[in-house]
Amino acid sequence: MNIFFRPRILRTVSNVIVNSSGVIPRSPSLRSPDTEVQPVVGSSPRSYCYFNMKPRVYVTRNDYPRIGLDLLKEECDLSIWDEGYPVPRDEFLKNVAGKDAIFCSLNDRIDKELLDQAGPSLKIVSTISVGFDHIDVKQCRERGIRIGYTPDVLTDATAELTVALLLATTRRLFEANKEVHNGGWKSWSPTWMCGSSIKNSVVGIFGFGRIGQEVAKRLIPFKPLQIQFTSRTDKCITADELGVSQVSFDELIETSDFIIICCSYNTQTANLFNDSVFSRMKPSTILVNTSRGGIVEQHDLIHALKAGKIRAAGLDVTTPEPLPLDSPLLQMNNVVVLPHIASADVETRTEMSRITACNILAGLKGVKMISEV
Repeated sequence: MNIFFRPRILRTVSNVIVNSSGVIPRSPSLRSPDTEVQPVVGSSPRSYCYFNMKPRVYVTRNDYPRIGLDLLKEECDLSIWDEGYPVPRDEFLKNVAGKDAIFCSLNDRIDKELLDQAGPSLKIVSTISVGFDHIDVKQCRERGIRIGYTPDVLTDATAELTVALLLATTRRLFEANKEVHNGGWKSWSPTWMCGSSIKNSVVGIFGFGRIGQEVAKRLIPFKPLQIQFTSRTDKCITADELGVSQVSFDELIETSDFIIICCSYNTQTANLFNDSVFSRMKPSTILVNTSRGGIVEQHDLIHALKAGKIRAAGLDVTTPEPLPLDSPLLQMNNVVVLPHIASADVETRTEMSRITACNILAGLKGVKMISEV
């Protein structure tokens, strides 16, 4: 079912003017509290001048935090898939034609087929996520479609959840909780439900961008022997500031007691963690992934856990999502699986919705987005 918000009156959107210096926004609603809105360098004012009707935006579900939808309703006509789950593919294809922008999430595949169906009116794709592997960036670039996303705002929430998942896995919290409920808790025992401590361990972080660095900062008080990381770029200054070490990928996987995946998903990282990698890890290694499920070859992970090549895994992301209830991962006591909730705190998700909407409004007016791919 779709809800369509009609304008109360047909009016000209006059929130932008064009002069010799480019596109200058009049509307303060497009301004982030700490970000100065600037014209897009090299953009054609002709593409973004005055609207003689409200821009049309397709929203792929109805349970995005209201702040974003309310911002859009002020200046756009919204067509919303009126359910609290991702819009079915056939419904998406049927209703995207003629839209000026799309408000989407990582569940929505924005590929050539959908862009063809949307047609030449589509100017903006804005996703309420830091990852954008669900969007065909190359196709969007070729069509002049701008892409908004939401990095930075979810960094702290994701880092917090990553540390929580690491602790839950290494200290066997979910396993112990089950014993409370099923009668397995008989009495105190000196070796029962013992896990591994972070203190005096070697923690390896694969990917040392914003989230990886914040995870490292939060782990320092746990007094690990060493925090090491692998990154595509030289992070010597950052490493020195934090007191951590940059090492090769080979050294990271062979010497770490805990391996935390914090990298982005791309062609270089897809299925990178496979059987050959697991075979080189310590049998005591615990793997944590809060990035993307596709970075880990899941069948190989299952085999590694069953064969004792690694000790345990904590996963906030899987392939597919959600996992089938008969997945072997859900039958293992040494695996903690969460339903992709790394950024799931109220404040973060609310701000993500606001930024997604502001990216759309800024893009439609030809000014700088808060965050653009």
